[in-house]
Amino acid sequence: MSTSGETGRRADAVRNRRLALEATKALLARPGATLTVEAIAKEAGLGAATVVRSFGGKEALIDAAVSGLLEPVVQRARDLPAEAGPEQALRTFFAELVAFQSAHHPISEQLGGLNLPATTALRAGLVQAVEKMIAGARQDGAIRTDVDPAVVSVLLGEVAYAIARSRPASRELIDGFITVVMDGLRPQAAVR
Repeated sequence: MSTSGETGRRADAVRNRRLALEATKALLARPGATLTVEAIAKEAGLGAATVVRSFGGKEALIDAAVSGLLEPVVQRARDLPAEAGPEQALRTFFAELVAFQSAHHPISEQLGGLNLPATTALRAGLVQAVEKMIAGARQDGAIRTDVDPAVVSVLLGEVAYAIARSRPASRELIDGFITVVMDGLRPQAAVR
């Protein structure tokens, strides 16, 4: 049986955890932001000890924040092939990945050297989902077969990141970049 004091503490703990996650996501989205427990606590309006108590440490907090952002992207990559043909699914996902990277590209700059098991597992799941889309597009003859699917997956990820970092001035420019990349992945006509 819980007392009203225990219930209040649990509600506070849930609120503090949410505030710390939101603060971490906000700092991750800011280029050049410092990701210390103290900076996260200040952004959240909490004490540093409360942030640590909520997650057990900075890396666990960052892992929770980044994996929370990445999870819907991975799920979308898994769902898209059932909604569209393989090539269209890949193109749609590529465009959505550019949009995600545009909103969150500073995150990548702050994750080096951190132990992020949930994020690492989600990234592996994302690679699998993208490679499955690529394999489907290859089977349909929409994607060239002379380039390894793993290379195509890395290419799409890196190009999405590069487009996002360049902050194109218009949607038309982004669509142009995507079209050029997708056209480059089409099977090449035999040269005579």
